[in-house]
Amino acid sequence: MPILLQVALGGAIGASLRFLSGAMILRTMGSGFPYGTMFVNVIGSFLMGFLAFYLLERMGGSFSRYAPFLMTGVLGGFTTFSAYSLDALYLLERGRYLSASVYMGGSVVLAIGALFLGMTIARSLT
Repeated sequence: MPILLQVALGGAIGASLRFLSGAMILRTMGSGFPYGTMFVNVIGSFLMGFLAFYLLERMGGSFSRYAPFLMTGVLGGFTTFSAYSLDALYLLERGRYLSASVYMGGSVVLAIGALFLGMTIARSLT
């Protein structure tokens, strides 16, 4: 299958998973804070770290052929920096400066931490 088709198919799957995750979190947590976007970005970062190690560092070679589908496609469709930016702007425009600061800083710190954790767990399994 051509790489572009792999990325497109993965993106459709990832975007669908993002929509379903966001809807589930909206129902359970409410709409007062952008929990859904934060969730997908943190979980996506964890999975990116895990897959980066396994597909690119550990397995390499023939397993790296799954990277465009999983990493660029699925995770690229699942995580969303543009939605993060929009949520942050809305919080700022509404004068919710503390919430905006927690959201922006927390998303970045948690996402990088999750990526590190995913990579660390993947490395420890070998």
